[in-house]
Amino acid sequence: MISLFVLSSFFLFCQNTNGQFPNSWEGEWFGQLSIFKDTGKVRELPMALHILPIDTASVPSWTWTIMYGEDQEAGKRPYELITVDAAKGFYLIDEKNTIKMEGYYIGGQFYQWFEVQGSRLLTKTEMVGDALVWEIVVGSDQPVSTTGGSVFEGEEIPPVKAFPISNLQRAVLRKKTGGG
Repeated sequence: MISLFVLSSFFLFCQNTNGQFPNSWEGEWFGQLSIFKDTGKVRELPMALHILPIDTASVPSWTWTIMYGEDQEAGKRPYELITVDAAKGFYLIDEKNTIKMEGYYIGGQFYQWFEVQGSRLLTKTEMVGDALVWEIVVGSDQPVSTTGGSVFEGEEIPPVKAFPISNLQRAVLRKKTGGG
């Protein structure tokens, strides 16, 4: 009887994984953002991420407010996380300035992948223990090499483009608790 209960609970947990995001991430998160280049860490500054429910009658939404630097008001990016299809892990980040970008909750991690002004960016946010780990990998949209694109031992090999990575931004954020 107990093993049937455990198996049923595990099955329900697996089915509801997307239902836990972003609800289980709600809160005000704070930490230090480290910026790395090929030479190592080049900068560190305070960062916050506020994921708070927005009371809407229509589509489930949350704030996705990112704040950089000591002056959190000046460094504030008041975005909104909008549910498109939670069962498929499909969301939208609305930057409130005509930019709306798709986001995907896959394997317990929230991703966005986009190009702007000649740079490719991949963002990833994930819950690790009691912390949110937030990362952006940045590189050029121009490949550094293209290999393949030929026949090798009778097999058609497709061209493969490799793209450079110029920097990494990473923050480990902890939830603000209680009155402090």
